[in-house]
Amino acid sequence: MPSAEQTSWVILAGGQASRMGGNDKGLVELTGKAMIEHVIGTLSPQTSSITINANRNQERYSQYGSVFGDNIQDYPGPLGGIHAAIHHLDDEWIGFVPCDCPQLPHDLVERMANACSEDTDIAVAHDGEHIQPVVTLLHRRILPKLEAFLANGDRKIILLYRQCNMITVDFSDQPNAFVNLNTPEELQQFGQTL
Repeated sequence: MPSAEQTSWVILAGGQASRMGGNDKGLVELTGKAMIEHVIGTLSPQTSSITINANRNQERYSQYGSVFGDNIQDYPGPLGGIHAAIHHLDDEWIGFVPCDCPQLPHDLVERMANACSEDTDIAVAHDGEHIQPVVTLLHRRILPKLEAFLANGDRKIILLYRQCNMITVDFSDQPNAFVNLNTPEELQQFGQTL
């Protein structure tokens, strides 16, 4: 089982944001701050190792920390960021969160790490109703499976997870922590509820 200190975390901001009108979701403002600032604000007290996966606006993202892009062209989705992170980072355990999830749990890193055993490949957050496939902690040993999966043209993240020793981590006590904002309308509605 990894300790929280033995994990590195990556904020996934590498998508096309087509539902956000092409605006880079991590840089869209929510209550006067870029959305990624909300994510960093929650993660930074939990871990000292945060990097950002971004394929656009890398210079702007670099003001928030170290940035790397996908190794695979054509925006392969979250799996592209996961693939790039395993190549970019040396850590055995790497966690991932999306850039458009501004209310992540304040105990995310500890709970995810504590749930893992030596044979866990992937731990995925579960809000009590659904798994949250982009809120995950995984062991780098999945890389061969991930590369074969991507080479086959597959992109659906949960299908890869089913090929691995996956566990879910219960966050049913914080179901609203995983609200993600994909459209300008969702962003506006969410901002009004804060």
